[in-house]
Formats: sequence, C-alpha cells, structure tokens
Amino acid sequence: MIRSGQHRRRHRHRHHDGRRQTVLLSPVLVALLIAGLAFFTPREIAFSRLLPAAPALAAAVWPLLPTVLLGVFCLLVMIGVSFFHSDLGTPYTAAAIAAVTLAAAYASHLRLQREETLFQVRLVADAAQKVLLRPLPRRIQDVEIESLYQAAQEQARIGGDFYEAADTPYGVRLLIGDVRGKGLSAVGAAAAVTNCFRENAYDQPDLSALIRRLQITMTRYSAAIPADDQSEHFATALIAEIPHGSEHVRILNCGHPAPVFVRSGRTDVLEPSRPSTPLNLAALLGDHYHVDTVAFAPGDQMLLYTDGVTETRDRAGDFFPLPVWMRQHGAAPPRELLDQLHRDLLRYGGGRLDDDIAALAVRCRHTSAPRS
Repeated sequence: MIRSGQHRRRHRHRHHDGRRQTVLLSPVLVALLIAGLAFFTPREIAFSRLLPAAPALAAAVWPLLPTVLLGVFCLLVMIGVSFFHSDLGTPYTAAAIAAVTLAAAYASHLRLQREETLFQVRLVADAAQKVLLRPLPRRIQDVEIESLYQAAQEQARIGGDFYEAADTPYGVRLLIGDVRGKGLSAVGAAAAVTNCFRENAYDQPDLSALIRRLQITMTRYSAAIPADDQSEHFATALIAEIPHGSEHVRILNCGHPAPVFVRSGRTDVLEPSRPSTPLNLAALLGDHYHVDTVAFAPGDQMLLYTDGVTETRDRAGDFFPLPVWMRQHGAAPPRELLDQLHRDLLRYGGGRLDDDIAALAVRCRHTSAPRS
C-alpha cells in the first residue's frame, strides 16, 4: 500500500513536470510554427504577421531577458521572410514585433516582481500557520492525537479554524474552535484564543474557569477591531479534558459541532445536555457553561471537528453524512481515519471545499500497548 502511494505521488510529479516543461517551451514552439508557416506558405496568407504573438506569450512564462531574445529572433525571422516576399509590409510587422517585445519585457518584469512578493507573503503565512496551528504531539501518555487542517482555498495557509492540545496536571486538554468570518480579523481572533488556551490550560482547575478566560480574551480582541465588525465577531469552541488514568472525558461545548464517539463498535454523537455560550456572546446570551462527562475507555475514539466537515455538500446539495461515515471508518487508527476523511470530503465535494476544515482524532490507548 505504501509502494502504491509512492508510485501515485511519483506519477503526479512526473505529470506536473511534463506539463510545466510544455508551458515553458510554448513560446518557442509558437515562434517556430509561425516561422515555418511564413516561409512555406503562399505570401497571400501572410502568417508572418502573427510573429508578435510569440514574445507576448513569453511574457507570461519567461523572465525578461529570454523574452527580449525571443522578440529579436522573431524580428530576424521577419527580415528573412522579407527576402522571399518583398511586399508583405515588413516595416509595419517589424515595428509591431519591436513594440510587442518591449511591452512583453515590461510585463515580464512586473510579473516577476509580483511572484516574488507573493512568495514572501506565503513564507509569512507559513510561519503564521506554524505559530497558530503548530504540530500537536502524536501521543500524550495513553492518548493518541492526530490533526487535520485544510483551507478551502488551495493558495491559503491559515483561516479561522483552530485547535490545540496540552498535557496539564488535570489531564490531557484539547481545544477546537471556529471563528465566524474570514480574513485577518478571523485569523487574529483564532490566534488570540489559541494563545490564551496555551497559557491557561495548565493553571485553571476546571473547564468552566478555562472557558471564561477564553471568553474574556475573545471579548478584548473583538473590542480592538472596527466597530462595524463587532456585532458578528464570535467563535464556537469545544474543550475536552481526559484526566490521567481515568476512563472518562469531560466536554464543554460552546455552540460547536457535537463530537462523534466510537465505543465498542458503536457510534454516538454527543450533543450537549445543556447549551453553553459561544465566545464573545456572553453579554448577549449570558455567561452559561455546562460540562458533560462521558465514558472514554481504552480502545475508544472520538472525532472533534469544525463545521466545514459536516457542511461539505455534494452536487445535490446534501451535507456530508459524518455519523454514517464514522460507522464505516471509525475503527481505523487516528491518522488513517483523518487521511480517509480528507479524501472522502474532497470526493464528496467534487474536488473542492467550500469552507476550511479542521479535525482532531483522539484515541484512548490500552495501557499495555507498546509505545511507538
């Protein structure tokens, strides 16, 4: 199976490299094709007038100097054609080639500048993602943890979805959430909440106290953004706590999608017994928090996720059936579970995602299991 995956990756890389080489060679191929038609077709057709198209195309894929050299080549071709057909209006076509080449060279220069700027922006985005969504430990004592994050836009690196895990004196604490909205304000809010969790998860004795710290942080952050955004600036969040050596998990769900449990071959969706207030809505809905405690024995697994998972639609507009999917795949190890989930979401959505997705697969290992 590993060999098959490596073969598919090598095949995709070869296919991508082949397409890239074809694109890079396309200006030369166009120039040679037009030159050949200009020399070997009747002068009435006048294919030579198409020669300015070659440097224009080169501006989209080549640096400045090769673009200029291709324009010079096209100009020489036009001069050569004029020895065979003297009445083609050579001066006008040559002037057009020169003008297009100069414009193409300038366009190539601007394109390279934009590409360099985009490259630097992506480096910053990658660094920001590593801070906001840093790699989680794959195992904390007897709890396995795997994560998945996929931005809806292929070029995007980070968004408003967030998650974190911490090994605290009170047990393994997990956080997952989703800030409403897009853009830098959503990313900033996600970073503020995540950093608050990292600082307070080790100190706050119970989940209600911890979520209140997150609530305060979100409120303070919201107060610093433009006033016209504050009324719609909130986040759903879920905190889970797995005490060391216990066989249960405590969950505080603040308006977040309900986690899915797989226990002894049975799949359950844990809806909160009482609603808790999403972050930054305490002033509107009240400061209400409730913790549910459920069994989480060795061998059990739970999936925490953002609404981008369950709101993925197929062509008919139907939502992704996560509970049904978990009944079929819930026995898989955490990493395999998330990899399969990612593939099936892309397949279900027709190869694209309408929203960012984040997920944590958490499994309670048997204490006698060998350490990896």
